[in-house]
Amino acid sequence: MTKHRVVVGLSGGVDSAVTAHLLKQQGHDVVGIFMKNWEDDDDSEFCSSRQDFLDAASVADVLGIEIEHVNFAADYKDRVFAEFLREYQAGRTPNPDVLCNAEIKFKAFLDHAMRLGADKIATGHYARVRQNADTGLFELLKGVDNSKDQSYFLHRLSQAQLSKAMFPVGELCKIEVRRIAEEIGLPNAKKKDSTGICFIGERPFREFLNRYISKEPGWMLDDRNRRLGKHVGLSFYTLGQRSGLGIGGVKEKGAARGEGDHAPWFVAAKEMEKNVLRVVQGHDHPMLLSHRLDADSASWVAGHPPAAGTYGSKTRYRQPDSPAVITSAATSSHFRLDFPEAQWAVTPGQSAVLYDGEVCLGGGIIAAVDPKD
Repeated sequence: MTKHRVVVGLSGGVDSAVTAHLLKQQGHDVVGIFMKNWEDDDDSEFCSSRQDFLDAASVADVLGIEIEHVNFAADYKDRVFAEFLREYQAGRTPNPDVLCNAEIKFKAFLDHAMRLGADKIATGHYARVRQNADTGLFELLKGVDNSKDQSYFLHRLSQAQLSKAMFPVGELCKIEVRRIAEEIGLPNAKKKDSTGICFIGERPFREFLNRYISKEPGWMLDDRNRRLGKHVGLSFYTLGQRSGLGIGGVKEKGAARGEGDHAPWFVAAKEMEKNVLRVVQGHDHPMLLSHRLDADSASWVAGHPPAAGTYGSKTRYRQPDSPAVITSAATSSHFRLDFPEAQWAVTPGQSAVLYDGEVCLGGGIIAAVDPKD
């Protein structure tokens, strides 16, 4: 096995810590880097970057490796957060983790690591990289632990980026990662997994967005144009959202489409031109189901789009693969998917990602749902 100089992104979490340990165990020359990507709430209860750095430094001490603290906050604000706000203001629901991986962890961080003389970089993502023996192309594979697989968030990585990437914990199940961490005495072996992204953390999401996006209240209408109340601003809702609507059931026979008079309400559409939030009653309401989508800003791992055919797909992170058909050849920047089985709450701004078995092919940003020809 070729020994490399590997720069590991140490986040303070257990996955990146075990990543560094495994690489050192394999004989690689390992250096740790802690990435600071957000500064606005650095000393708040919601953004734990200071504690995360202390945890990462403790891990580096136990493993006997160097660690460097690098500030990418300006890059993050320009490349990720600005786009995040633009998407929300346009009524879409972006996924900043996808952009962060492409623009920060595998661009700004990768460039910095190369300047340090690295051969490779490594992170604690649950995914795998394989070089195809026939084509020579690098393939992005799902992690072995299907419940933790993060290939969805990495689908925008290019051949150049994947050729430099290592994901050691992608070969393991999470329970095994925890066991290794305890076995070698890592101080963060039992640290809770982080949820969400640092600049939001555990805070109420609406409260956070309110600091950056102006409110424009409007009517909340159901599928029969009945006024059910006022919304606080379309940017503060996402398709499929159930909680935080502030409306109860409508006591009218048949209103819940067979689910009882008090079936829950869900956000079904955001009508930006009219400033109307469309809500419907019942999880399986037809307005929540889609058979087709168009995606833009496509990115293909192989450097070219897949041929027409049937593939596995995800339109949100935590969902099983669903069959999807590309009926005509995708382009380098656009594709259309048809779903034999209707998909629930397909959301513009989220990523539609395609798979051929365990191989992640790439994907794009959902632009339109059930578009007309």
